[in-house]
Amino acid sequence: MGRPPRHSADELLDAAVRLFAAGGPEAVTMSAVAREAGAPSGSVYHRFPGRPALQAALWLRTVRRFHRDYLAVLGGERPLDAAAAAVRWCRERPGEAQVLYAGKRLLGASSWSAEDRAEDARCDAALDEVLRTVVRRLRAQTGSSADELLLVLIDLPYAVVRRYLAQGRPPPESAVDLVARIARTISTDEGTNDG
Repeated sequence: MGRPPRHSADELLDAAVRLFAAGGPEAVTMSAVAREAGAPSGSVYHRFPGRPALQAALWLRTVRRFHRDYLAVLGGERPLDAAAAAVRWCRERPGEAQVLYAGKRLLGASSWSAEDRAEDARCDAALDEVLRTVVRRLRAQTGSSADELLLVLIDLPYAVVRRYLAQGRPPPESAVDLVARIARTISTDEGTNDG
């Protein structure tokens, strides 16, 4: 029986997030993650067979965490609160927000394994399915169009966090409040949009 690993995959991915936040995708190498985590290089290679696997794991863990929190609000009683929840998530997790903001293409998605690409597609499909269901329900409740609802739920939070993340800083609390106020206008304009 071998000895238990001293460095978990999460610890190594936490190190990768710190490296990414400080230096972008180029900074996330196998040796840099080992140094940042204080782990031998073998520990990184034991968990991730190469850089594409490390980058895919970084992306997938980040997306799963974001989706878990975002979808919990989106699927709840007040789905329009998901817009502000997305901004708050980025505020509270600025390193992971940088990963999301950069996108999978910058994390070498074209070189990921077929299994990692399939998992990424499953994550995207799960989000799309919940969005379709929620938008259908909100259209009936608010009278807003699908485009208006998607603007509030997807485009607005992205535009707001982008401004700050591009400068390397998390969005301020005032950005969370701003998005919440704008999202509330759709829910309070119920029935006024006959368009």
